[in-house]
Amino acid sequence: MNAAATTHHHTNCLRCGRALTSTKSMATGYGPKCAAKVRNTIVDLTDYKPHQIASARELIADAAIIPLRSVIFIAVSTDGTETYRTAPTGCNCPAGLKGSRCYHQLAARMLLAA
Repeated sequence: MNAAATTHHHTNCLRCGRALTSTKSMATGYGPKCAAKVRNTIVDLTDYKPHQIASARELIADAAIIPLRSVIFIAVSTDGTETYRTAPTGCNCPAGLKGSRCYHQLAARMLLAA
């Protein structure tokens, strides 16, 4: 992920909205309980390749996917130069526009399942 995506400090948890107090939580965007829930989320991964799973987890760990409204998220591209609107069912990234499942969609599924 891009360094700019990892240097942003969040004041509220991206999952539950509570105020974040620790430096680590502010950097990741999740409080300890929410971070554990996101890490331990069980999502059907059968349609995704191993590199997509790893990229989705990295996107979440870097707080490079943030909720916009209900099931829609803003996700940062791998190189950090673009942002995409994504949901569990679609994404406006190049892969998503072709109708393929992308790691942005998987990250959105993981966050919504947590």
